Amino acid sequence: MTRRSHALLLVLTLLLTAAGCGLSAPGGSDEEPKVTILGPWTDEQERHFKEVLDDFGIPYTYQGTAATREVLLAEVQAGNPPDIAILPGVGELVEYAVEKRLRSLRGLYEPKEYGKPWQPEAEGMDGHLWVPLKADLKSIVWYREDTPPPPAPARLDSWCIGMGDDGASGWPGSDWIEDLILQTAGPVAYARWATGDMSWTDKRVRKAWTTWAGLLDQDPKVARNALLDDHRGPVGGHGLLFGGGCDLEHQGSFARAFYGDREEQARFVDSAPLLPGGRYTVKAHEVSADFAALFGRSGPARDMIRRLASRSAQEDWGRKGGVFSANAAVPARTGAVEKQISSRLADQRVPLCLDASDVMPAAVRDAFYEAVLLTVAHPDKPVLDRLKDIQKVQDAQPRDTPRLTDVCSRPQ
Repeated sequence: MTRRSHALLLVLTLLLTAAGCGLSAPGGSDEEPKVTILGPWTDEQERHFKEVLDDFGIPYTYQGTAATREVLLAEVQAGNPPDIAILPGVGELVEYAVEKRLRSLRGLYEPKEYGKPWQPEAEGMDGHLWVPLKADLKSIVWYREDTPPPPAPARLDSWCIGMGDDGASGWPGSDWIEDLILQTAGPVAYARWATGDMSWTDKRVRKAWTTWAGLLDQDPKVARNALLDDHRGPVGGHGLLFGGGCDLEHQGSFARAFYGDREEQARFVDSAPLLPGGRYTVKAHEVSADFAALFGRSGPARDMIRRLASRSAQEDWGRKGGVFSANAAVPARTGAVEKQISSRLADQRVPLCLDASDVMPAAVRDAFYEAVLLTVAHPDKPVLDRLKDIQKVQDAQPRDTPRLTDVCSRPQ
């Protein structure tokens, strides 16, 4: 399917959901109601996820889309939300929690199996409103095994950078800025910034943003090309790393899925020494997760969450889908690269911090992505004006919006 077809499919989906044709329509009936699930996994990952679901014996309907946030909003506004929604982050789930749309997950998973930062809490709310079903390691750089990275930060033309996505373009650039803030300012300052407790115009944020803009300004033409490139590479290809004329890719552990049959040739290192302005030491690892939340009240929907969050299902999901789990009881994946990723996700000596844009309110996150795209288009422009614009959006958020806590783990 082409990117244009994906976009057309998204538009049609939104139109249908706004008209009330929600997730329960495909395959559902009054005689046999199905648990409706909205999630971010499509194509091969969708197939593997459905294999896990099939083993539960619970009737279900799954809708996979890269635009989970937009589709969920349309479903909620149409009065027909899914029973279970799986989103890449909890920033928007906080807003649904404020509206009393989420059901507690108490008793549906074992909290001891999910430590920090996998259980971020919103101030003044039930601490069991979401649970991660898939985890990814960030703060890493991928390279081809026959082309090892240099000992110091590389020039722009060595980097594989694509800003495009079916859902929210610009987030690959936000990952760069987040990682720079994390490795230069440390996890404590990073957490304050991510949760709105530190200004966007703070000197530590300005420094990171200016450093990244400086990398882009090495060749504005190359930078602008990143606006046209999809972060997954060409359709039917092997990702940017194996077909983009570049040698280094600052992407999370999920990037291996883009490499197809070349994934065994991909290796990774910690990003800190290779980030522009470095060499930095590793202060923490940025991570991301896909969190499940319960909108429905039915017993089968609750049972579905219980099974999905269990050790056995998480282990099965890893075997079938090649994904990583935030569940500490799940054994490390086999394979050299997989073991490296698993060990970093489990290493309690180095803090783990959730992706900052994933814990921000939706409006702030969108302003962040827009500023990233503007910086890619015009890397020579002062960054302070862009940061002031994001700060205005943050200042406009309702004062009573709960803030997330514990978005970074503490070293043990």
